[in-house]
Amino acid sequence: MISRIDLRGKALPEGGALRDLLPRADFDVQAALEKVRPICEDVHHRGDAALIEYAEKFDGVQLDRVRVPAEALTAALEQLDPQVREALEESIRRARLVHRAQRRKDHTTQVVPGGRVTEKWAPVGRVGLYAPGGRSVYPSSVIMNVVPAQEAGVESIALASPAQPPTGGGNSGGLPHPTILAACALLGIDEVYAAGGATAVAMFAYGTESCAPANMVTGPGNIWVAAAKRYFTGRIGIDTEAGPTEIAVLADATADPVHVAADLISQAEHDPLAAAVLVTDSAELADAVERELVPQIAATRHVEDRIVPALEGKQSAIVLVDSVEDGLKVVDAYGAEHLEIQTADAAVVADRVRNAGAIFVGPWAPVSLGDYCAGSNHVLPTGGCACHSSGLSVQSFLRGIHVVDYTRQALADVTHHVVTLAEAEDLPAHGAAMKARFDWKVPTP
Repeated sequence: MISRIDLRGKALPEGGALRDLLPRADFDVQAALEKVRPICEDVHHRGDAALIEYAEKFDGVQLDRVRVPAEALTAALEQLDPQVREALEESIRRARLVHRAQRRKDHTTQVVPGGRVTEKWAPVGRVGLYAPGGRSVYPSSVIMNVVPAQEAGVESIALASPAQPPTGGGNSGGLPHPTILAACALLGIDEVYAAGGATAVAMFAYGTESCAPANMVTGPGNIWVAAAKRYFTGRIGIDTEAGPTEIAVLADATADPVHVAADLISQAEHDPLAAAVLVTDSAELADAVERELVPQIAATRHVEDRIVPALEGKQSAIVLVDSVEDGLKVVDAYGAEHLEIQTADAAVVADRVRNAGAIFVGPWAPVSLGDYCAGSNHVLPTGGCACHSSGLSVQSFLRGIHVVDYTRQALADVTHHVVTLAEAEDLPAHGAAMKARFDWKVPTP
């Protein structure tokens, strides 16, 4: 069901050569970009009318309007299952604890007497957040996007999620999933739009009659969301071009194959392109995990449309290595969105990992915990981007601004250095701007 890659008995290559040996899904954002370009420009020119048309074309719903009315948010919360509400509230509470601690404080450095630089942190003015609603519905993603934005101090927050198709032969009225709406209500988000995929990103990037443009768009989504983010990079800020979800498990003979198999399946159920990778120095564990996959898959749902294609796909594999040391090299080269460490001395091993979106230490910290209630954020870099990017956090919504404050004397003391460097770079006007402040003669060309 899941392929094997045997890296034992040979020296592991370095860097990109090792990365090329590891499984990864095909995810051609550039090809998708050409398909979303006309959709985005249509939203630019026709606004809400285009959003309504695409909702019927892509989501099978007829929208009366794009913005969700306030009474729909209230009703969704009132009708929410009490146990689901309690779970969402606990998820929110834990996420706030972690993200509140991330807020940076302004800091002033006295560079020289009379010369100081302050780094102040200012939140983005307005953000558009995206919560997917395709194969699955993710109220947890509402929390993971909204909480860090709120804790960063963002004043204007809007959220978009696809309108759900009619059920029971009737018209749903063009609303996102009620649990999405209830999560928004719990978080105090009252600006919500029924828009999905590239159209939602375009709505936030350009603005429409209903929705003011945003400075930044964040949130996971499919390849069309990723392509739209790429299209608008530079016009708006983005978090990341999120690809299919992925889990890597670094395990040795001490790991429980029941746990490992369950965790691989848990990510495979997201999407047929989801990646599930086990890296181990124990052939016995690899065999046991393969055996354990069979009954666990038989006992769950989404088998034929998601789990089996994901596990059988080129993006999933069991990677055999000679040692945990080699396993660390492999997982660092892979740069997983989610990395579990299920080895002896798991905390020590985890401390040596350099590339991962999030690290889950030991048998009692599965990825599922991080998806919902660990307090960590589950919007994480995919496709190996963890080698240079971080998951969503309060910092994602903050901008560091340097404030330079020098006295006349402090400037005078450094003028000769500035003039020297300006002339070395053949930028004499830079030096002249310094000299002009001290009645020095400005050279003419």
